[in-house]
Order: sequence, then C-alpha cells, then structure tokens
Amino acid sequence: MANDVLTVATATLKEMKNYYQDYLKPTTPPGALFAAKKSSVNITGYNSGKVLFQGSSAEQEAHIWKSKATTTLPSKKSTSKKPIDTPLPHGFDSWSVIGSDEVGTGSYFGPLTVVAAYVEKSQIPLLKELGVRDSKDLKDPQIIAIAKDLMTFLPFSLLNVMPEKYNQIQPTMTQGKMKAVLHNQALGHVLAKISPQKPDAILIDQFELPSTYFKHIQDQPAQIKERVYFQTKGEGHHLAVAAASIIARYAFLKGLDDLSAEAGTNIPSGAGSNVDLVAAKLLKRGGVALLGKYAKLHFANTEKAKKISGRY
Repeated sequence: MANDVLTVATATLKEMKNYYQDYLKPTTPPGALFAAKKSSVNITGYNSGKVLFQGSSAEQEAHIWKSKATTTLPSKKSTSKKPIDTPLPHGFDSWSVIGSDEVGTGSYFGPLTVVAAYVEKSQIPLLKELGVRDSKDLKDPQIIAIAKDLMTFLPFSLLNVMPEKYNQIQPTMTQGKMKAVLHNQALGHVLAKISPQKPDAILIDQFELPSTYFKHIQDQPAQIKERVYFQTKGEGHHLAVAAASIIARYAFLKGLDDLSAEAGTNIPSGAGSNVDLVAAKLLKRGGVALLGKYAKLHFANTEKAKKISGRY
C-alpha cells in the first residue's frame, strides 16, 4: 500500500477537514482532527499537523495539498513533488468560463452527478446577486432555490449516474476514470450548446492529477483539451465552477428524494454508520439486488450492512 505524509499548518488542516466533509468517517483515532475515506484513499489529519494518506491513489490525493505543505515525506511508490495546481492567468475570475464539478462520489447512497456550466463574463454580477458561491457555504434550501434560477438561463449539462447504472459500470472502470469521462462528456455538451461561441477557458474542479485525467479520457471519441485548467476548490476561482457545483448538488439531492420515494424509506447521504442501518434494512427486504438500486455496492458499507442484517 502506498503512503504519503504531509505536514501542514493548523489553518490548512482545518481547510482539509472542510474539504473532506462529505467523506468523513464517524470516528477518529486518538490525536486526530479528522479521518476520511475518499474512493480508495484513507486520509487522517492529526492535531500535530501531520496528514497521512494511505491507499492505491495516495500519492495523487496528497498532491492536492503539497503546495500548502511545510514538509513532505515521499510516497513509497514515487518521489515526485510536482505540484497539482498551476497558477491561473491574471484576471481569470472575470473571464467567460465553462466550469465543471461533481457530487456524490463519497456518498454510499444516491447518484454520481457531474455538471458543467457556462458563465459568460457579463453574467458574473448577476450570479453574485443570486448568491452563487461555494456550495459548502450554502444550506440545502438555498442550493435548491439558486439552482432552479441558474437552470433557467445558464447553458449547462447534467449527467446523473444512478446507483443501478453505476454498479454496472464500476467493475470495469475506476471511479476516477468514471468521473473524468463524465466531466469530458459534460464539457463537450456545453461547448456544443454555445457553439460557435467559445469560452475563454474551461475550469475543472480538480479531483486528480491533470496527467491522470487526460489518460482516463484518451479512449474517448471526443477529448476536450483546449484551454483546460484544473484547480482544487475551483468554486473559489470562478463562479462557473460554483454554479456547476450548486446545480450538481441540487440534482444529487433530488436523486436522493426520488430514491427515498421509490424505497418507501429515507435514503440518506454520506457513508457513516447511519447509512449502514438503512442498507441493512434494504438487504433484509430484497437482498443485494434491491440494495444495488440505491447504493454504490463497492463501498465498504455493503459488507458492514451484511453483518448488521445477519443474513450474509
């Protein structure tokens, strides 16, 4: 198993906890501020400032934070110290940009949702007036209201992979590749919608190394590569990403509501112990076949739910 260890300042440690909010584990080890699991990577942030990344993609995940680290212990598999973010051009936040983001990657229940949205520079003041900002700073009712406004006038593409379809794809495709392919498709759809107009740039909310992203999409018939930038916490760099994130969050919440209505029980987000109990109830009712209509089965929650149900 590959490991990466960073040492960061207290402010960065708190920023990391906020960043991994959707992936937090219900318990933390002694001396830790947070523990999270994102896809195949376990992240533990200690009060001392040490942050441990463990898993097959540990190096890639750690790269997100290396530019903010005070010291770095290299991965067992690689000593690369290439920063993951590259500086954006001056004045980028006032450009006409297509932004893209995804929601649901760390939630056991519900869809994987990717949205790309185009914000023309003349629309930036309107988006600010509507309250568009980082979706993590908004409550769900605000997100729903703002998303409904944005969807009336912004060119956007929304790709929603519900659990049943997700479980068909996942055995042959990593979640990282799945996300990259969806981002690429959504960006292509928006470019087609605004054609012949072209954006000044495209900004993807970064979830892995750009080189890995482009490797993931190299088998796609159309590959969007022109003027593409990557930034972690992209919502803070351009309102196009913030708008995409808000629409994606709205679609994810609606997906959970639809699944809850279908299941006749509340389908929660996240991957904590509360979801294990709901999953166990679904297993008792209809086995893995039923659970697979609502949940991403490759998550560790499936095995936990099996033990709780007492049938496996």
